[in-house]
Amino acid sequence: MAKQKHSAAEALAAVKSGDVILVGGFGLVGAPLTLIDELTRKDVNGLTIVSNNLGESGKGLGILLNQNKIKKGIGSYFTSNRDVGDKYQRGEIELELLPQGTLSESIRAGGAGLGGYYTTTGVGTDLAKGKEEREIDGVRYILEKAIRADVALIRAHKADTLGNLVYYKTARNFNPLMATAAKTVIAEVDEIVEPGELDPEAVITPHLYVDAIIKAQQVLTKEGVVSR
Repeated sequence: MAKQKHSAAEALAAVKSGDVILVGGFGLVGAPLTLIDELTRKDVNGLTIVSNNLGESGKGLGILLNQNKIKKGIGSYFTSNRDVGDKYQRGEIELELLPQGTLSESIRAGGAGLGGYYTTTGVGTDLAKGKEEREIDGVRYILEKAIRADVALIRAHKADTLGNLVYYKTARNFNPLMATAAKTVIAEVDEIVEPGELDPEAVITPHLYVDAIIKAQQVLTKEGVVSR
């Protein structure tokens, strides 16, 4: 069954206030900028955003942040956007900092149906406070819970109308993992082709994970974010 949607607004009908949302991207690279832009127009609030970072000041998720629609951010690198730190200092947002590998593994674990996993990363630091600790074969570990979300907004390079996804180089980043760990997965892509036109060996995310696809209207270039 074809999954192409006519607009980002139609695809984002699944998003509601209070949702936990996985958002792909490393900085703005591999971020679903069209979906994020449309989300800034949607009347929702109290969102928990799981992403490597919360965009940049006035760009990407940074716009959503400045609209006060984000209640909590879970990620690895918040300092790329000074607005995040300012809001945190004023008590306007909750933040949960995870090492980047831990963030990836927690999402992977969520997609695999695991409840959590033990890791040595963070043991003995402030990041371990309040987390279960145990010793295994003489090594100290902390328990990290798996991450799952209501919705995942991801970015790929190409899709067929069934929803099979191909990624482009480092823009792939967290996107394939996030596609496995949400109830509803919306993919933004540069190009949509017919079934059979994608090289099966290049498909990273099978269509069974994807609920909707849209054509990207905002793209990242050397000059910044531009509209098509």
